[in-house]
Amino acid sequence: MEVVGIDVGFGFTKAYNGKNSIIFKSLIGDATDIQFRSFLGEEESASNLHITLNDKSYFLGNYAEQQSNIAEFTLDQEKLIENFVKILAITAAGICSDSTGPINVVTGLPVGYLKRDSRRLKEMIQGIHEITYHNIDGRDETKRVHIDKIIVIPQPIGSIFNLIFDEFGKIKDKKLALQKLGVVDIGFKTTDFSIFDHLQYIERGSSTMDTGISKCFSVFANKLRQESNVSIELYRIFKFVAAGMIKIKGKEYNITNLKKRVYTHAASAIAADLNRLWENDWDIDSIILSGGGSVELAEYLAPNIEGNVIPIPKNIDARFNNVQGYCKFGKYKWGAEKSISEKTKAKAMPPGTLAKTPEDTNASLDGKQEGAKQDNSSKGLSWLRRQN
Repeated sequence: MEVVGIDVGFGFTKAYNGKNSIIFKSLIGDATDIQFRSFLGEEESASNLHITLNDKSYFLGNYAEQQSNIAEFTLDQEKLIENFVKILAITAAGICSDSTGPINVVTGLPVGYLKRDSRRLKEMIQGIHEITYHNIDGRDETKRVHIDKIIVIPQPIGSIFNLIFDEFGKIKDKKLALQKLGVVDIGFKTTDFSIFDHLQYIERGSSTMDTGISKCFSVFANKLRQESNVSIELYRIFKFVAAGMIKIKGKEYNITNLKKRVYTHAASAIAADLNRLWENDWDIDSIILSGGGSVELAEYLAPNIEGNVIPIPKNIDARFNNVQGYCKFGKYKWGAEKSISEKTKAKAMPPGTLAKTPEDTNASLDGKQEGAKQDNSSKGLSWLRRQN
């Protein structure tokens, strides 16, 4: 059974199956007739996304930004679930998946929306979907995307899974798995704070704040509107922020100094929320920064955080941290289930304990640990197994 991790964010949609990956802006536009194609420029699968789903055609991502008369994105959670998730998730799954049969999906939601929206998210994407990809060379490719099982987990834990599991779903960092970890997941709209103690989710220290990178982009857009009298959509600011300069009607506007001030303020606000929320969790071993926003804010944020911050590697795209972790966890869970089902002679385990699997044996996570640590890690992994 193929496992695909899918992350539909306010800024970008990502998918990963262990081999293939896809990322594109969470932007949906009307499909229009293109009178002339130059066949120059980008040829990646995410560059010219034109799909038909449920008898409706859409341009997605950069293609919608460039070609659609009306392009839509949202910072509203309700609208994201109702109007965006199905189109974006099915598109990403179809591109990423190699399977012609059923696939299993692991996805996530911000902590604050997990209880409210998990069931609806599953209902949106579960089942059999027929999607057509209209390629720029005129060829149409119709795929049958069959999503069988779905697990919805707190978004930030994907970043932990990405660190502790290898590509086969086996635990490679048992030391990290046995720690008390804090995760700061900075997305486009929201920042998620979560704590996991021996992989057990701690509700008390987990929350969602509306302090994503879009707030910084809003400040940039407002300042530029004042100076140029042009309103810039937030989703169009991404490529200009890195350069520190934007050209509007032939005139250059330098936002380097503004960016530094805005990011410093945003990082201070996030750190204040974190230090207040985790005031009683002074025994956190390590803090993980994750999410696309963390790349922009890390250098401003890390000095304001009280604790051991795990640095973001320079050679990775932090936007994929969660979705890669989703995929690895899916392989851990469903690979373990398969192994268990094949052990027909295995005896029933006592309530609250973790059934032994090859993954557990290879990782040696449950073996030779001292009393409290052993109990806590087993409870944490049992919680993981129950997710469905």
